Amino acid sequence: MGLLAYLKSLFILQLLVGFVFVVSGLIINFIQLCTCVIWPFNKQLYRRINCRLSYSLWSQLVMLLEWWSCTDCTLYTDQATVDKFGTEHVIIILNHNYEIDFLCGWTMCERYGVLGSSKVLAKHELLKVPLIGWTWYFLEIVFCKRKWEEDRETVFKGLERLKDYPEYMWFLLYCEGTRFTEKKHQISMQVAESKGLPKLKYHLLPRTKGFTTTLQCLKGTVTAVYDVTLNFKDKKIPTLLGIVSGKKYKADMSVRRFSVADIPDDEKECAAWLHKLYQEKDALQEHYEKEGCYPGPTIIPPRRPWTLLNFLFWATLLLSPLVSFAWGVFISGSPLLIIGFLLFAIGASVAVRRLIGVTEVKKTGSSYGDPETKKQK
Repeated sequence: MGLLAYLKSLFILQLLVGFVFVVSGLIINFIQLCTCVIWPFNKQLYRRINCRLSYSLWSQLVMLLEWWSCTDCTLYTDQATVDKFGTEHVIIILNHNYEIDFLCGWTMCERYGVLGSSKVLAKHELLKVPLIGWTWYFLEIVFCKRKWEEDRETVFKGLERLKDYPEYMWFLLYCEGTRFTEKKHQISMQVAESKGLPKLKYHLLPRTKGFTTTLQCLKGTVTAVYDVTLNFKDKKIPTLLGIVSGKKYKADMSVRRFSVADIPDDEKECAAWLHKLYQEKDALQEHYEKEGCYPGPTIIPPRRPWTLLNFLFWATLLLSPLVSFAWGVFISGSPLLIIGFLLFAIGASVAVRRLIGVTEVKKTGSSYGDPETKKQK
């Protein structure tokens, strides 16, 4: 293990990185709260300010992927598609297999200038999560409970509000609704069989309602759908904890662009289009399993320095007084102060670990189609 890799593996350094993210996030959330007074007078100014505040927080996670773990991201697509990135409102369809799939998506958002304005159809539970849910609330993220009867009005209103968004946005949809696991896949394929739909090998059956509704509401604003299929070299299973520990991964992303004008308007035909898309995604995964790559040309977009500079700004601002305070506590010789500071450090480490836990596969997902869960309700 090299010196740099060893330093990245040190818990104290990981804790300091987490401290910077958490404290800067709370400061950013407070500033976002203060910007609410702008909304009644200038909604678009409020949005532009919050896009940049959100960028300042989310780019710290992108920094971990790009500069801390040095994970590589390769796009399998053509130059004509790449030339469109960051110049239009789009819906992103991404497979949901990994703990850091959202982070790989954010990396591409950052490299093409749309990280701060990126959107997602998020589960309602995340609204209560500090930093993540709070920042998304100020960004007008659409939250849903995954029960269409309860979500219908909320989703329609939330999407309608975004039709005049002033900055190009990439709206992420996990059409599978939950992360892939073998148990969920087995249940999902039983549902596919009961509905007479082709079975998928590497994906769950897509839930079409979220996609058709989003497309219907944002038609006229969104001009394209990007289908993104993500995989990692050597069949690695990356985790956010691995990224924090400095582990390097190699991500491959197949990107296909579909014009909204070519997608059927009729809800049933649109749903059928989505099912066909997932059959094609399955074929892409099959190709990757056999060949270790996707078909087509590759493009490696260069990483930008802004994520690193942003983190260094926050680290300088927050760690200088922390180190000074910690030094003062330990040279004071006061057992009470030292114990109090150690308890603070332990509490901070627990808080950071719980935030990381939000991304873990075993702690996320839904009970969609699970008969055992239905029996318990």
